[in-house]
Amino acid sequence: MSDRRDILRGIGAGLAIGLGSTASARALAREKGRKLGYAVVGLGYYATQQIMPQFKNCEFAKLTALVSGTPEKLTRYGAEYGIPRTHWYDYQSYDRMRDNPDIDIVYVVLPNGLHAEYTIRAARAGKHVMCEKPMATSSDECRAMIAACKAANRKLMIGYRSRFEPYNRLAIDLARSGHVGPTREIVAAHGFPIAPDQWRLDRELSGGGSMMDIGIYSLNAARYLTGEEPTYVSASESTDRSDPRFREVEDRVNWEMAFPSGILASCVSSYSSAHNRYRVTGTKGWIDMEPATSYAGQAMRINRDGTTAPRVLPTPEKNQFTAQLDHLAQCVLTGDTPLVSGEEGLRDLLCIEAIYASAREGRRMEVAAV
Repeated sequence: MSDRRDILRGIGAGLAIGLGSTASARALAREKGRKLGYAVVGLGYYATQQIMPQFKNCEFAKLTALVSGTPEKLTRYGAEYGIPRTHWYDYQSYDRMRDNPDIDIVYVVLPNGLHAEYTIRAARAGKHVMCEKPMATSSDECRAMIAACKAANRKLMIGYRSRFEPYNRLAIDLARSGHVGPTREIVAAHGFPIAPDQWRLDRELSGGGSMMDIGIYSLNAARYLTGEEPTYVSASESTDRSDPRFREVEDRVNWEMAFPSGILASCVSSYSSAHNRYRVTGTKGWIDMEPATSYAGQAMRINRDGTTAPRVLPTPEKNQFTAQLDHLAQCVLTGDTPLVSGEEGLRDLLCIEAIYASAREGRRMEVAAV
């Protein structure tokens, strides 16, 4: 019975994200007479295969505009989603979105090196912004994005989809509540063997290698599972520079983070090996997720007092993608602050900068404060 209560408590905590204002959001949506409109910027795989198909399941959001530098993509996806030509934009006409009242939110799904420019331009056009992670390629860019959205009185949210995924939300609740005793250690590893000849291997577009891509899942997980900000990091890099994939960016980064409560997190980011897991170890057992942060199929096991068992949650009404899209629309309607605001993205970039500095200088580095 206690296990069932733990599951239900975790689900309740997760669903409470934004649900306190769901009734008022529904009332405001009815008053507005429509769902809030998103313009998706950048029609690559993630946008077209993961994000755009989810709008049909949203309660508060819909797809109303497309931005791409490829006319064929605008034609294809415009037809598929019923988006009129008047709501197609390229990167030169992007700023004209300010004159389109059907666009409330711009979702920036571009290479990392373009996030700051297109977020700032969207805010200046009077639009709220969802920006993919990592938020930008430097903390200075993050601060400029936050400042632009504040100056325009627009919301800024970062696309940390795992914060809306039920197993991760349950893991957060169980870890922070001491379900397996106070947390002592977190191990998080994310990686995949990257194919050559893609923008992620171009430093100007990516801002870095695996750490600026898949590594952010290990980093962010350690932060959200503890609910704390790390005080210092210690990192090392391992990259085979004879591999043509890694002429400009790093392959593997291993790092340790220390948190104020004494929790230590040991993390891996890799472009040459496959990982998607984390484990929270407490004084009475552990919480294991593998896969932890995939698009679907998360699996959880818990060991407590010597007994190991899986945890299986019911299928959610909204998956992580739909919940994320609706969350920002809901915040726009109600005036609430997004769960994963621009400041959250900035905190990850400050950690990443400290990790890179530690690996480069061979010493422990403090993490700068927001």
